[in-house]
Amino acid sequence: MSAAGHADPGHGLGHGRRRVAGWMMFDWASQPYNTLLLTFVFAPYFTSAVVGDPVRGQALWGTMLAISGAAIALMAPVLGALADSGGRRMRWIAAFSVLYVAGAAALWFAPPGAQTLWPILLAFAVGLAGMEFATIFTNALLPELGPREKLGRISGTGWALGYWGGVLALALTLLLLAENDDGVTFLGIPPILGLDAAAREGTRAVGPVTALWYAVFMVPFFLWVREAPRAVAAGAAGRLRQGLGDLARTLRRLPARRSLSAYLASSMLYRDALNGMYSFGGIYAVGVLGWSVVDIGIFGIMAAVTGAVFAWAGGHADSRFGPGPVITACILVLLAVALTVVTISRESVLFAAVAPGSRLPDIAFYLCGAGIGAAGGALQSASRTMMVRQADPDRMTEAFGLYALAGKATALLAPALIALATEVSGSQRVGILPLIGLFLAGLVLLVWVKPDGDQPPRCTDPSPS
Repeated sequence: MSAAGHADPGHGLGHGRRRVAGWMMFDWASQPYNTLLLTFVFAPYFTSAVVGDPVRGQALWGTMLAISGAAIALMAPVLGALADSGGRRMRWIAAFSVLYVAGAAALWFAPPGAQTLWPILLAFAVGLAGMEFATIFTNALLPELGPREKLGRISGTGWALGYWGGVLALALTLLLLAENDDGVTFLGIPPILGLDAAAREGTRAVGPVTALWYAVFMVPFFLWVREAPRAVAAGAAGRLRQGLGDLARTLRRLPARRSLSAYLASSMLYRDALNGMYSFGGIYAVGVLGWSVVDIGIFGIMAAVTGAVFAWAGGHADSRFGPGPVITACILVLLAVALTVVTISRESVLFAAVAPGSRLPDIAFYLCGAGIGAAGGALQSASRTMMVRQADPDRMTEAFGLYALAGKATALLAPALIALATEVSGSQRVGILPLIGLFLAGLVLLVWVKPDGDQPPRCTDPSPS
């Protein structure tokens, strides 16, 4: 026992601090898929250059995210239940890491004006699935890293580290690789390594760069992180039966676990809305404000920096006040940002007309990006510690599988609603409106979420009276 009266979470598993640091490296290693590919570089490039029509590109991108999200949602809880029964999370993480690297690297084969689009969308979906599934198993290791009151800080620091990784990867991409319409990077030089700017090879290189980044920085994770030994069923068939049986029992009990059910439903909606902001922010800026890849990159750096700072600060607030107040405050900020974004165009800001050529719309959108980053970073960090509080400690991977299911069950909703609203209205601004309703619904459902879940009260003093 430690001086604080808690069992050392690192006992028998290697040095505790090194293990925590290794676990945090997953956030650092995996973040460029979100930053470079999903949000700020590849997605806008796909819609504007590969497809060539921002409105059609946004609709296609939304459809791909909806389909891949549905597939991830169906598989996540089953995989989590199998992992809890088999006791081998690290092997699952390694397998899904292969999908991440392969999918990201294949995005090199996405030239401007590509005649066949489905292989590009499929490659992105494969890498995205690898990232999402690896995240489930990595998050399930969180309760083993420290006492409960420290998990908020561990989660927040890890999320902040991930944002800093995204900032560095994005900065290097903008400075050295991603070319603007003039064929030069932010430094005013052609893409390095002799990459052909006319073929947009600098921008396309973000796929292989993301794959290499992950492969290199996951090495400390696999060297330093060990999972706690657990009793498992004998034989593959036995583990399969136990895993599926446990999952079925968990699903049957969900209606009786009011707090857990409410939290899964709430997070399903507000995380879907947040992912919609991340996924379509850059695409929106290209179509509505006419931004270049470099403009979007600067926007991304601002969002990532504020995300890193507020994920760290939110982690400390989480440890002090609990994740519930942090989640509520972040949703309110994101609601305000979403309402502001739909008022921004080249002609107006907050419905007030601006002079032709004014930089005010750009400044306003930069500030919105900073708000999305700040609230989004703290929200996601607090959300995973809230899941730890709601979950059965013995079924943590299964719980995070359900958490992923909640995050993806409506993952088709935000992209589909954005795609539908954009297609019907012919306006990207109108296409963003569904996100406001999703945030509001998620906020309302938080009323039924208990700070410590449906678990019975924990005994904090194990000594006899």
